Amino acid sequence: MSPTDTRRGSTLAVLCAVSLMVVLDSTIVAVAIPAIQVDLGFSPAGVAWVVNAYLVAFAGLLLLAGRLGDLLGAGRVFLTGLGVFTAASLLCGLAPTAGLLIAGRFVQGAGGALASAVVLGMIVRLYPEPGPQARAMGIYSFTQAGGAAIGFVVGGVLTDTAGWPAIFLINAPIGVAAFLVGRRILPRDTGIGIGRDLDVAGALSITAGLSAGVFAIVEGRPAVGAVALLLIILFLVRQKYARTPLAPLRLLRRPRLLAANAAVLLILAAGMGFQFVNTLFLQKIMGYDALRTGAAFLPTPIVIGAVSLFLAARLTARFGPRPVLISGLALLAAGLLLLSRMPADPSYLMDLLPGLLVMGLGIGVTVPAIMMLAMAGSSDEDTGLVSGVTNTAQQAGAALGLAVLAAVAAGVSESRLAAGVAERAALHDGYSLAFLVGAGFVLGALVIVLTAPSPARVVTSGVVAG
Repeated sequence: MSPTDTRRGSTLAVLCAVSLMVVLDSTIVAVAIPAIQVDLGFSPAGVAWVVNAYLVAFAGLLLLAGRLGDLLGAGRVFLTGLGVFTAASLLCGLAPTAGLLIAGRFVQGAGGALASAVVLGMIVRLYPEPGPQARAMGIYSFTQAGGAAIGFVVGGVLTDTAGWPAIFLINAPIGVAAFLVGRRILPRDTGIGIGRDLDVAGALSITAGLSAGVFAIVEGRPAVGAVALLLIILFLVRQKYARTPLAPLRLLRRPRLLAANAAVLLILAAGMGFQFVNTLFLQKIMGYDALRTGAAFLPTPIVIGAVSLFLAARLTARFGPRPVLISGLALLAAGLLLLSRMPADPSYLMDLLPGLLVMGLGIGVTVPAIMMLAMAGSSDEDTGLVSGVTNTAQQAGAALGLAVLAAVAAGVSESRLAAGVAERAALHDGYSLAFLVGAGFVLGALVIVLTAPSPARVVTSGVVAG
């Protein structure tokens, strides 16, 4: 292996390690929520902000963070975000009060956004050749898709053995080590520079709009959603007339970019919704505790890892991301349909495991391919922004999927309970329909991919766009 390949591999390892740490945080906390509520005296409604404060800050800053990577240098923004995330994790782990924990989670979300928003762009620049890029995207995709599921296991183990502060404190040594290594090996690009005409108004409006949008979804506030939509529209109008726009509208006129990110949104809505509903199914229907629930999830990330690391890159290099994506979406929909047909008294091996394995196959094939398509054709000056757009689509999709599938499951269960159906059967019916709605999200993504413009198979900025 040449010194260049060794350095690239080490850089990818740092990027993926930090990405894994950030994505783990989105699910590892969920397992510890009951313990946090008891220890810090949260109200039932207030404890939700341990998750929501992170999501609002994270999603709101992704687009701005991605653009800052183009302007200031992706490595510089990445390390700044990593430093903020690590310090905030320490604050969360040592927080003596509910208010301080929520503040720490908000800062943690901001740091996570700065670090995460530029990673895809950095990988594209690091691996411009289609074959190596496909393998690198497979590794990155595993950290994203598999890491979320692994978080349930890690969260259960840490909470049961060391207490909930450990889920935050464990980030400190990992973050410090990644920061020190990253300072030595990350590319030292300085970006295209910030001029005096930086669009501050645009930055404020899009950050506020995206934050309000996620808040509206997770809290179910239509009025806030309307304000969020207005802020986003104002941002788009501002970009048309700003002397130095934060997000040039030429990017938003690319049909393939819009289609790819619409598909990303729906895929993440199905994926995160699946994890949430499946957790409830395992605990409410099958009677599993937190640790056993995490262990039951393990087959999915194991299959995701095997497919992402050893199969997806070969398929993508041979056939291109679009055909591979179509196959992956078909598998993903099939897995959710299998889960929707589970009986009210299911067997893990016979009823649940087949669906989890098919889901793992589908996610392992789908995520690397959709990430490559989302980044296809981005120039060196725009990779950070395009990366930020794709990460924003992921977060919006995750929030949407959680909100919609949770509402569907709860609505059906309440309706069945009101009709006199036994509680277990009513819950089962709600979860089954939620899985079916998740399959509908995937089929929507499949329709988008099938109908999106499909140019000849070419290589643009090192990405196969076919």
